[in-house]
Amino acid sequence: MQKLYVAMVGLPASGKSTLARRIRDDLTGEGIRTAIFNNGEMRRRVAGPDSTNAEFYAPDNEEGRDLREQIALKNMEEARRWLEGVGQVAVLDATNASRQRRKLIEDTLTDYPVLFVECLNEDPVLQEACIRRKANLPEYATYAVDDAVTSFKARIKYYESIYTHVGEEKYWMQVDSMANRIMSESPLEGSQFYPAIRELLANSWVKNLYLIRHGQTDFNVEGRIGGDPLLSEKGRSQADALARHMEGKVVDWIFTSTRRRSHETASYLLKNRPLTQVMAIPEFDEINAGLCEGMRYAEVREKMPEVTRGRNADKFNYCYPGGESYAMLLQRVQRGLRRALFLSGGASTVIVGHQAINRILLSMFLRQRTEDIPYMFVPQDHYYHIEATPRRKLVERIPYSQGRR
Repeated sequence: MQKLYVAMVGLPASGKSTLARRIRDDLTGEGIRTAIFNNGEMRRRVAGPDSTNAEFYAPDNEEGRDLREQIALKNMEEARRWLEGVGQVAVLDATNASRQRRKLIEDTLTDYPVLFVECLNEDPVLQEACIRRKANLPEYATYAVDDAVTSFKARIKYYESIYTHVGEEKYWMQVDSMANRIMSESPLEGSQFYPAIRELLANSWVKNLYLIRHGQTDFNVEGRIGGDPLLSEKGRSQADALARHMEGKVVDWIFTSTRRRSHETASYLLKNRPLTQVMAIPEFDEINAGLCEGMRYAEVREKMPEVTRGRNADKFNYCYPGGESYAMLLQRVQRGLRRALFLSGGASTVIVGHQAINRILLSMFLRQRTEDIPYMFVPQDHYYHIEATPRRKLVERIPYSQGRR
C-alpha cells in the first residue's frame, strides 16, 4: 500500500497548522494512521527562547538558517520513520516558504510521494487576529503583547522576503484556507488518500457549533425592528437558563455581533469559563432596516405601506430603504462564518446571533431555498447544535427553557 507525505506551505498565520490538524483528524476518523510533525515544536525544544526573536528568521542570519535546516531534516527523519512503521500519512507542518526548502523535502523524502498543500489567507482581519493569538503563545511569555505582535510581524516579513508559491513541485494544491476553496492543483492521481484530503480542503468543517439567538428584549415585546436594546428581564432569565443548560459543555470560542443584546447573552455563558475566547464580528450584526430601524411593524404597515408590500412580494430580495435585504445579508454572514470557523480551528464554538443572522447561518447547513430563508423559525428559548464533517451531518434544535435539559 502506497503511503504519503503531506507538506504544508504558507506564511505564519495563514492557517497551516489548523489545516494540518483537520487533515490528521479527518484521515484518522477514516481509519488512516496519520501523524503531524511540526517544525515549530521541534524548534522550541532544540533552540529554546532564542528562536522566538524575529532575527532568528532573518535570511542573512547564517546560524539561524543552518539550525532551521537541521530541524527540518530531523523532523523529516522522524516522519520517515513513522511511515517505515505503522504510519500511513505523515503531515509536515512548517512554513516551507522557499522553493529551495521544498526541493530539499523532495530530494530527502524519496520513498513515498510528497503532496504540498499551500495555504493562502489574504483576509486582513483574520491575519491580525491570528497574529495576536500567536502573541499569546507560551514562547512569548516574557514579551508585552504589543512587543510580541511586533516581533511576530517582523518574522512574517522575513518569510515574505524568501516566499515563492508552489508550482514547480510534482504534486501540489493551493488552498484559500478561509474560504475552503482549492484554487489550483497538480493532482496526485491514483493515491487512495488524495480524494479524502481534497474533499476536506474544499468544505467547511464543523465539529461542535452552537447557534444561539440572543434573549428577549423590550423591542421584541413591542414588535420593534432592529435597534440596540439590552435584554429584558425575561431575556436575562433566558440567558441564565441557557448558561445553566450548557454547564459542562466545552466552549472554546464565543462569537457575538457588536450589539449589546448579543454581548449580554454571551456574558452569561462566559461565567466560569475563563479560558473561553470571545470576539465580536460585525458581520453577525442584525439586518440593517435603514429608515425602519426602531419602528414597530404596525407603524411600518401604516406609514410605509410600500415597504410591507415589497417585503410580502419578495422578502429575501427586498431591501429596506437605506438598509439591507436578506440577499445582501447572505454575503456578509457567509464572510463572518468563514472568519469564525477559521479562528476557532474546529474547536467547540458558539455564535450568539440574531433572528435574521441565524436564519442565514442555518440555511448554509440545511441547503434551504433562498425564498424560504426569511421564514425559518428561530426561537429565543432554543439553540441549534450543528456538526458538519465529511463523516457526519447534524442539525438539531434543542430547548433550554428553565428546568429543561
